[in-house]
Amino acid sequence: MTPTLQIGVNIDGVLHRDDMPPVDAESRFRMIADAGVFDYVEMNPPEGVALAPYLGLSERYALPVRVIGGIFCAGRDEAHLRHIIEWAPRFGSKVLNCQLYASHADGHRLTDAEVAQFYALACEWADAAGCIPSLEVHVDMWSEDFGRIARVGELLARDGIALRLTLDHSHLIFKIGNAYELDVSNIRPLVEAGEIVLDPISPRAIFKQWIARGWVHHAHARSVIPNNPPNSRMRRPNGMAGRGIQYPFLRPAPDQWDGNWEEAALTPWQDAVRHLINVRAQGHAATPQHISCEFIPFADYGGGAGYSIFDNNVACAAWLRNLWLEQTTGQHSMAA
Repeated sequence: MTPTLQIGVNIDGVLHRDDMPPVDAESRFRMIADAGVFDYVEMNPPEGVALAPYLGLSERYALPVRVIGGIFCAGRDEAHLRHIIEWAPRFGSKVLNCQLYASHADGHRLTDAEVAQFYALACEWADAAGCIPSLEVHVDMWSEDFGRIARVGELLARDGIALRLTLDHSHLIFKIGNAYELDVSNIRPLVEAGEIVLDPISPRAIFKQWIARGWVHHAHARSVIPNNPPNSRMRRPNGMAGRGIQYPFLRPAPDQWDGNWEEAALTPWQDAVRHLINVRAQGHAATPQHISCEFIPFADYGGGAGYSIFDNNVACAAWLRNLWLEQTTGQHSMAA
């Protein structure tokens, strides 16, 4: 079977700057459609948001919400999870993207078995909807401790359940060379001992192991650099600067970005994404059929930035399309 790749965008990133008036839902769908580079929309509707209007916009602009999901807390958000799953087939969603907090609603840290249990429950509920759950590797979630992922995958395998992950390389690469971030992930000793490798050039890079095991089912694309600088323009709820998981893909104007922007600094992230696309182009079935561009405006990403969030998403999508064209046809798109 000829491999395919669809490129989408997270609706949260369909705006230019977060200091401008909010962009309504219809304007966002119109911007996505007018850009001409996106096949679908990814959406993480918070609890209580009416979904019917989004369904109407999806149909009006011929933009399926191929990826739907949210941020979930075990012991609190199961009803919301089930609600999202019920809507998934109406949107044509094929991926249920799940960020799962590291702690249970009662405050205790989730064990590997509890993570596996949550995922198994999501799989059971989503089966009839034809929408496959995918656990995102993400900061502030159970998966920020990268060493846990293989343990959860092996627990699920004992019950005949295949682990599916959403890989966003930026959540790994920005930690390279950053002792604080490695400590947050509880992996600094393992990295220093060479047991966990983050360098995307290495054949032993941990994300390449996940891909090789067939676990990576969905992906996000947001450029970042090793030891990415914190986002000093916006604070997290604890008062600290944003964690710096976004580096502009396009050169920003001097007043739009704090510090020097260097195109060459993007190479490690680009190499990581290129590896994933290469594997997909080789026809491996257990690789993502969808990649969502995810430049977004929140504190840990591009909150308070002066550059256009959406323009970066559009440029990233064009770059991804060009990579795919090169890998599948050997051609290069002049438009990209």
